[in-house]
Amino acid sequence: MKQHSLLSKGMVAIMLAQFFSAFADNAIFYAILALIHNLHYPEWSKSALQISFVVPFVIFSPFVGQFADTISKGKAMMIANSIKLLGVGCICLNINPFVGYFLVGVGAAAYSPAKYGILGELTSGDNLIKANGLIEASTITAILLGSLAGGHIADLSVSASLLTCVFMFGLAVIANFFIPKLPAARPNISWQFMSMVKDFANTVNIIFNNKHLLYTLLGTSLFWGAGITLRFLLISWVPAILNINDNATPANLTAVVAIGIVIGAGLASKFISINNTSRCIPAGIMMGIAVIVFTLQSSIILSYILLIIIGALGGFFLVPLNAFIQKIGKNLMGAGSVISVQNLSEYTAMMVMLGFYSFADALNLSIITIGVSFGSLLAIVMFLLWLGLRKNATN
Repeated sequence: MKQHSLLSKGMVAIMLAQFFSAFADNAIFYAILALIHNLHYPEWSKSALQISFVVPFVIFSPFVGQFADTISKGKAMMIANSIKLLGVGCICLNINPFVGYFLVGVGAAAYSPAKYGILGELTSGDNLIKANGLIEASTITAILLGSLAGGHIADLSVSASLLTCVFMFGLAVIANFFIPKLPAARPNISWQFMSMVKDFANTVNIIFNNKHLLYTLLGTSLFWGAGITLRFLLISWVPAILNINDNATPANLTAVVAIGIVIGAGLASKFISINNTSRCIPAGIMMGIAVIVFTLQSSIILSYILLIIIGALGGFFLVPLNAFIQKIGKNLMGAGSVISVQNLSEYTAMMVMLGFYSFADALNLSIITIGVSFGSLLAIVMFLLWLGLRKNATN
């Protein structure tokens, strides 16, 4: 396989497309939050909004990986970004915001296997971790700026915030035209419904029979489930503890987590190789402990510091695991198919953890109780995962 430069034209195009797309993904969340607030939706609708984005990942998981593997992944990314653009366009035309956000979720579900799967086609070995580090840096920079833009612009004008998302999704579609047209990984897959379901089930079976891959998949699922819960924890924690009621402050704090993830991703690409990815798991344990410490304090300055630390631990934890999944997935049955199973696992974890968060909120538990319980559970489960990986490595 030809070894492509990490800063080749193709990688730059992928990074730009990912930046524009992820920017809009995060900006639109705060834009719609402001919109449903102005429309006087009930408080529980915030969690329901996020679930409307997550559901497509679960529904379409048997199909999006095969979609990414049967055509050029650059083309798959362009189609996915076009669906996202359609979703935000619907919201601008006063169609129900949950419907529009659902369409954005459909685009995101189709986008993810292509985005990560193409990295294994452009590079290999330890360069795959570095490529993941670049993509995560691009993603997190976009989360940083998109969250800031979404929160601050939405406080000024919801319409302007939505139009910003339209513009950024449009730029993502344009950037997709410059991604190299690589051969399809699995061009002969049947597009018949039952055939695709059976192929997906076969991929799940292969993953469950590879314990190291299974534990790695559980690790990334825990990360994203924790990440989505932390976002809502911040939205409730800011007014309850800091007595600040706006869209900008939770967005600022989310952006600070993104800065930390960039730092952690860079450290992971430097200190973790593709052959020792389990070394990153203790960072996940410490991330849970840091969430507990964050919840129990009430200083805005210390909040920024702790969230940078939480983000750095998360980035150090996530990047090597993603690289391992892509490497093994490509060798076993095609990266797109494995990443579609990864999406199902990760977004199911998000729905479960959002469900527990909403249940705790409905019981009127204090935000401190919720935060400490969440951090403790995260640390314990990460520790059990670490033990499982070490046992598997020994066997």
